[in-house]
Amino acid sequence: MTRSRIALIDASHGHEYTARNFRRELDGSLTRYDASGGDLPDGFDFDGVVISGSRASVYDDEPWIDATAGWVRGAVDRGLPTLGVCWGHQLLASALGGRVESMDEYELGYRTVSRTDADNAGVLAGLPEEFTVFETHSDEVVELPPGATPLAENDRSIQAFRLGTAFGVQFHPEYDPETARDVVSDKDSLGEDRKQAVLDGITDEAYARACETKRLFENFVAYVDGERAPVAD
Repeated sequence: MTRSRIALIDASHGHEYTARNFRRELDGSLTRYDASGGDLPDGFDFDGVVISGSRASVYDDEPWIDATAGWVRGAVDRGLPTLGVCWGHQLLASALGGRVESMDEYELGYRTVSRTDADNAGVLAGLPEEFTVFETHSDEVVELPPGATPLAENDRSIQAFRLGTAFGVQFHPEYDPETARDVVSDKDSLGEDRKQAVLDGITDEAYARACETKRLFENFVAYVDGERAPVAD
């Protein structure tokens, strides 16, 4: 079987680490589209879709956000396996009928997340009941789309959900320490004390714990491959 064809819907406003990190983690033929620059696929000739994070809010009045939400709805309606990460998680929820609101502050740094008791763990299959993730968000999903199943949560937010072939995760399993440090350093709205405390927490040990969540990429690619596998007669 040839490698899966995966569309990366890149909403990161051109950050070079976005494509680099996803290419490293996904065992597929990845085609990047600069969604925040107005570039989206002409159609849906892919095996799977990944939606990146973004500095934008899904409720911002920006033409590219509306266009991206419309394309993503089309992909999900066609049954394409879709993974939304951070902003992508929020866009999926909003585009499919859920609700996203501001938290009025950042959830930032390495945090502990708990799986729910959902029967079908989807991309979280094989992860322990509690696991470490890297977070950087100031918006959250406050209401899931109709029919969606929550897969993970913490004391702040819904952390993962599934709706059919679509999966959203609020955290960043693709981040390496370099990316995490760059993102935190760019948070000019943070007080210097808090920024430094988060930077001090980006250690090799914390990253090693968070690497456990990279299993979800293996699970997603396996799911994509399973969806496109030929059916035996």
